Order: sequence, then structure tokens, then C-alpha cells
Amino acid sequence: MKILLLANQPERTTRLQMFRGTLVSLGYEVIVPSFGTRNWLSIAAKAKKIAIKEKPDVVHIFNVPDIIYHGFGNLRGQGYEKLIFDYRSPWGIELAQTFGPPGRIFAERFERELARSADVITTVNEPLAEKVLQYSSDKKVHIIPNYPLRSFSAKKVVTEVGEFAVEPGAEPVVFIGRVCTQEGIGKLLEVARSIPEREFWIVGGGPFANLYLWRMPENIKSLGWQPHDKVAAILRKARLCLIPREENALTPYSTEKSVWKLNEYLSLGKMVVASGVTAREKRKNLSIVKSGDLVQAVKRSLLQRPEDLTPEDYRFWEGNEGIIREVYQSL
Repeated sequence: MKILLLANQPERTTRLQMFRGTLVSLGYEVIVPSFGTRNWLSIAAKAKKIAIKEKPDVVHIFNVPDIIYHGFGNLRGQGYEKLIFDYRSPWGIELAQTFGPPGRIFAERFERELARSADVITTVNEPLAEKVLQYSSDKKVHIIPNYPLRSFSAKKVVTEVGEFAVEPGAEPVVFIGRVCTQEGIGKLLEVARSIPEREFWIVGGGPFANLYLWRMPENIKSLGWQPHDKVAAILRKARLCLIPREENALTPYSTEKSVWKLNEYLSLGKMVVASGVTAREKRKNLSIVKSGDLVQAVKRSLLQRPEDLTPEDYRFWEGNEGIIREVYQSL
């Protein structure tokens, strides 16, 4: 079976790359194009040309922005045989935050089109499954969570010298992600100012990172972007890991099954305090609170030690292999 995996930027889409690894291990022929542009119109045209040229048995589309794949369903039989729609984010709700109801109406038109064109739908958690079924209630939806590879938690600790050196008892609070309002940089700065005796590490960047961090408190250390093979080693130095998002319309759709970094933190046995996230499953060492309670929650958690994890507490991407096999065998 030949499979074409498509997204806005396929080579940079983490979830797509995770699927790619599993599908290759299952013996499928997998094609992941690189479009060489961020222009939506160019990507749309190139994606259709690739489908017609390669004639895959299955196309798996990873959504956002869904307008790129408008009309893709019309290529069935000419460019491919079966279509899978991976509904990983509610684009309509995202656009509504910027453009109001018209933005949601616009985006959900294309979400609906893809859902109805698909033979099978995949998604990351139950709230998104419930939402996408509103577009196409007769479709089979498979939940495939965003869990890290088992190898992530097996990475070695970096040396104790240099920029990642930590004194015993002075382990930092660590945030990994994009430095922006949506990821909660404002709340992070507020928490750091409220706990001046504890060092906070920010691992990540963004186009306006320097602006957000221009007058950051002295107890914040910005490490900038770091390659993923260093992330686990940095996290091992953490006393606590933080997800400081504000509540918004996306919160019900952001759960412990969908947030990559939350699962990376937990896979290393770290204490995690998160806001702007919805809990659907109780996870050991995870505290989800309202953003207004974040400071107190962090202070409480800094006085605690993480519980030891049993084999049943771990969640790894490899556990999705059976579901992914089922999805493709059903076609």
C-alpha cells in the first residue's frame, strides 16, 4: 500500500512524522513531500499535482489550515483511492478568536468538507472526536493520542557542567514551547515574579520572543530554541514543569491526550502544573488548575515530590501502533 501524508508543512509536522515512522515500521510505502513554500495557494496546487503523479492508495491529511485541501475529495479515483482526515485542531474555533463568528463559519466550512470527504477520521482526543462527528456522524473516528516515543524518556542526561548545570536543591521550573501569548508567556512571567527564589528556564523562541522577554525578571533564564534530542536531558534537571496557558475557547479541546509537551514531561516522571488545559483522564504527577490559581499551585507543587511511576502510568506513541494498523487495514 502506498500512502501520501499531507499537511501545511509536512516535514515539520510532528504528528505526521510520528505516523510516518509507525507506517514505515508496519511495512507501508510512505511519501512525505516538502513543498518549499508557505503560500497556501502554492501548497494546494502542489499537493494535488503530487497526488495525481504518485497515485497513492491512501492520502492522510493532517488538518489546519483546512482550506489548503479544498476540493481534494474530487481527486478520488484520479489521484488516490481512500482518504483519511486527521482532525488534530479545531481551526474554526482558532479563527474565531481573531475574526469572531465570521472566521469560525469560514473555517468550519472546510473542516466539514474534509470530514465528509474522508473514508476514515483520526483525531487526538475525545472532545475533538465529538466535534468532528458533528460534521459527519456516520464516519468511524479513531483516537490516536499525542504521546512521545519510548526513546524520548530513554535519552541520556547531559553533563553537569555548562549552561545546563544545576545545584542540588535549586532545580528550575521549566517551560518548553513557543514564547507567545497563546502559550501563556504572560502567566509564566507572573509566576516567576511571584517566586523570585526559584529559577525558571524557558526553552523555546518565537518571532516576538525578545519583546516578551525584554524586561523579564532576573530569575528567568532563556535558553532559546534547543534541538529535540537535548530536550529530555534539559527536562531531567527540572524540579517542576509548567504549562501556563490562559483559558479560552480552545481549552475544552486541549487535553492530556493532545498536548505533546505535557506527555513528554510526565514520561520523565516530572511534577507538572498546567492551566488552560482540560483533564479527561487522571494522570499521576499532573495538576490542572485555573490560570488564576497558577501561582499558588506552583508553590504547593514545589513542596512536593513526584510519585513513582509504574509501567501502567506511562503513555508512549508505540502504544498507538495497534490502532494505526486497524485504521489502515480497514481501508
